[in-house]
Amino acid sequence: MPRSISLSFQNEKKKKKKMMPFSFNLIVVLIVWLSFVPIGVLAAEHQTHERHEQKKLRFGPEGEFKILQVADMHYANGKSTSCLDVLPSQVRGCSDLNTSAFIHRMILAERPHLIVFTGDNIFGFDATDAAKSLNAAFAPAIESNIPWTAVLGNHDQESTLSREGVIKHIVGLKNTLSQVNPLNVEFIDGFGNYNLEVGGVQGSSFENKSVLNLYFLDSGDYSTVPSIPGYGWIKASQQFWFQRTSSKLRRAYDSKPQAQKGPAPGLAYFHIPLPEFASFDSSNFTGVKQEGISSASVNSGFFTTMVEAGDVKAVFTGHDHLNDFCGELTGIQLCYAGGFGYHAYGKAGWSRRARVVVATLEKLEKGDWGGVKSIKTWKRLDDQHLTAIDGQALWSKRSSGSRRKKRIPSA
Repeated sequence: MPRSISLSFQNEKKKKKKMMPFSFNLIVVLIVWLSFVPIGVLAAEHQTHERHEQKKLRFGPEGEFKILQVADMHYANGKSTSCLDVLPSQVRGCSDLNTSAFIHRMILAERPHLIVFTGDNIFGFDATDAAKSLNAAFAPAIESNIPWTAVLGNHDQESTLSREGVIKHIVGLKNTLSQVNPLNVEFIDGFGNYNLEVGGVQGSSFENKSVLNLYFLDSGDYSTVPSIPGYGWIKASQQFWFQRTSSKLRRAYDSKPQAQKGPAPGLAYFHIPLPEFASFDSSNFTGVKQEGISSASVNSGFFTTMVEAGDVKAVFTGHDHLNDFCGELTGIQLCYAGGFGYHAYGKAGWSRRARVVVATLEKLEKGDWGGVKSIKTWKRLDDQHLTAIDGQALWSKRSSGSRRKKRIPSA
């Protein structure tokens, strides 16, 4: 071997010897670090995605998708928590368990494909252990084996868990499709912003398309800006995420196979109503308005954002327990569910209630199912017969497609 090559070879060996301790030490450090990281933390994102894939939402073989909305349970400590604003004859023995019983009755009566809890799921001030209260509040949904989701209200974080802690606990419960926040989003305000896609009937030409899009947002709790009093609102970062998600879903719906014109209809769920809910009076809504609209004291523009996106056909909120109306504004239905929980404030003699929404698909030739044809809603009361009231059409493909711009008279 030539001397120059021999020296070069020896130098390389020396370099490798110097590098080996460093590389070995780095590997040891990594192994030790990984041994202390909980497996659940490393696998959480994968498991959540996997669980959602396994429970993909889809229209039933009859061409319908039914959603049960439960607003403002205000669950606390179960049997020891008394009811508020009930008739004198109802006081004795009334507790959080009445709320649980109402959920059970609604599930049996309606057999929904999805249950949506729109915030103030627990009443933090009275819940001594947030985790236990959350477990008990959602127990009827969990036991039903029906997929369910939840967003946060302004009272959920007032017990022993932070706002982030509450949504993380919810995400860990059985059968839920709730998410802490969207994947692959660097920053977004709040906790519990996510969307779900509802596929067409299995075996139909639309089975691989999302024909109904569901948006869930954190409307906040209270303003953190000293000069702005009152409740929170949907922030710019959340609206940006909504816009991007809506655009992405529209592109997918407009693409082959079964390319469509325009977006699939969408529904939005959050807790605190938008300022636009104050646009109605008894002449232009269905239901009742028995208290003021407790929205944020500023308008963050989310209603306009939804109008511009063009896919959301209805918004569903809670927060104001004595309001249960739906009113249409600029092509979007703004709907309350009405108070559900017995530990929430209410009105004696005015039944607790829940809202049901049903989307129905269009029947195509040769028995195939197409996109969504119509969206309807009604409410059920927690009375002896679970009385259904205020049935109404929220949206239909025909009425939407037949709209024309108003002609402006010439001067």
